[in-house]
Amino acid sequence: MTTKKTASKKAPAKKSASKKSATKKTPAKKTTVKKTSAKKTTARKYSPAAGKSVEREMKEMKQGKLKSGRSGKKVTNPKQAIAIGLSEARKAGKKVPPNPNK
Repeated sequence: MTTKKTASKKAPAKKSASKKSATKKTPAKKTTVKKTSAKKTTARKYSPAAGKSVEREMKEMKQGKLKSGRSGKKVTNPKQAIAIGLSEARKAGKKVPPNPNK
């Protein structure tokens, strides 16, 4: 008696049907593109002379020579030194925006 050996092959699974049902379609993300227009010409808010007065006051503060107002206490806060420099620039008539606190 002769026996035949048959090779058993598995049928390939249907991939196309299973993928369609398994994957969810996500909407494409909207990317916002920032439009760059021609360079706008804007006037400077602070004049270079005002910047120099602030720079001078900052140097004085770092050296420990800057004193504040009536009390004459030593200024240690950089923000206070900037405020003093801008105040002096306003008094001298330099181009500086008005004080927002007044």
